[in-house]
Amino acid sequence: MTDADETPDETLAGPVEARPVPDDAALAALRAWVPHQRWFPAKGTDARVDRLAVADLPSPDDAACVQVHLLALDSGTVLQVPTVLRAEVEPGAPGVIARLEAGTLVDGPHDPAFVRAWLAAARHDGPPPGDPGPHHALGGEQSNTSVLVPDADPPAILKVFRSLIVGPNPDVAVPIALSRAGWSGVPRPLAWLAGRWPGVGGTAVGHLGVLSELVRGARDGFELACDLAGEGRSFGDLAEDLGRTTAQMHRALREALPAATDDDADPAQVVRTLRERAREATDRVPELAERADAIARAFDPLERLARVPPLQRVHGDFHLGQVLRSGDGRWYVLDFEGEPQASAAEKTRPDLALRDLAGMLRSLDYAAAVGRAGDPGWLAEARARLIAGYQAGNEHTDDDVNLDVLLPALELDKALYEVVYESGNRPDWVHIPLGGVDRLLRRD
Repeated sequence: MTDADETPDETLAGPVEARPVPDDAALAALRAWVPHQRWFPAKGTDARVDRLAVADLPSPDDAACVQVHLLALDSGTVLQVPTVLRAEVEPGAPGVIARLEAGTLVDGPHDPAFVRAWLAAARHDGPPPGDPGPHHALGGEQSNTSVLVPDADPPAILKVFRSLIVGPNPDVAVPIALSRAGWSGVPRPLAWLAGRWPGVGGTAVGHLGVLSELVRGARDGFELACDLAGEGRSFGDLAEDLGRTTAQMHRALREALPAATDDDADPAQVVRTLRERAREATDRVPELAERADAIARAFDPLERLARVPPLQRVHGDFHLGQVLRSGDGRWYVLDFEGEPQASAAEKTRPDLALRDLAGMLRSLDYAAAVGRAGDPGWLAEARARLIAGYQAGNEHTDDDVNLDVLLPALELDKALYEVVYESGNRPDWVHIPLGGVDRLLRRD
């Protein structure tokens, strides 16, 4: 934990203050409601939910009380639940948490009073928008809740972070840095809100959410790829353009957020880490244990690497679901938070840029499988064109050894992770990454 006054990050200035409050009916309602939400990080456990503090947001709606509840799990995770308390709510209204004696408690992203209060409290990069007009809370996200605000000027999307981290959230700090450095491949942040709450040994400060410019006419990259795969239409041109965009992203990250050192990564340490992660995966999944010897041999070519590229800031969770194709034919990159289960330090730690490219290659496998591509050439072309686009746009890929040796190793590492994940969460999908493992072991 860090004291808010000790952080130099200007995006954390002026946080809303959260104060401890006694237990009440709202806390009891939240304890019953939170474990059933998609974004709750401790599903299947008996994790206790306590309330750290509550922050008041001045509401422009006299009929509504807007608050931000910060909840603590026994793991140390801090969750955010914005709420609106209204005397009356229309039947069938979305986001209702509970009906209390004082009124109806509503999950904030579903209520216009919260959106207006958030915009009034946030820090804006430019003039604040006027009345945001109608809004729509989106579903399906696993770690956040996004609110579409299409009538704002400019049209925008508000992301409410459900799991908070202490210090700058990468999904605020990185897009701001990239935008200010002149890279237009990320939606421009328009406003952000920070909060301060009681922490271990002092107070903690972190971002509560960010408002970003809406990408007009956008299609989710994964949905687009799946549709084209199912229709038997090539993704090649789009994949090559995505490769170039990925290279541009890495170049912009190096310029906007330079690593502390430009030294090359230690090849021996890279090999040790990959082998250790592979052993952990083969120990956990029987199907991988059967392939343990072949997996170990697959990393042997790494032993001859004299060098690997410098470590740098990376996306950290790069896949087709993290990119949008705009109506004017451009790729935009979203969600720089890193792996959802990673620690704050892991989310910002420099890494090999090729790890992002490996993640996108794995995502193409999923698109081909979920979209039911009938022609195996669909995937082969998409993979080759993605790499070609990246190689054409990135000065760090002039060493073919990195693409021929390091990239397959990083993709295998990602596929092994996916097998472990799918085995525990979506066993009906485990054949997708397992097929990728087998292809990589054959080096098709």
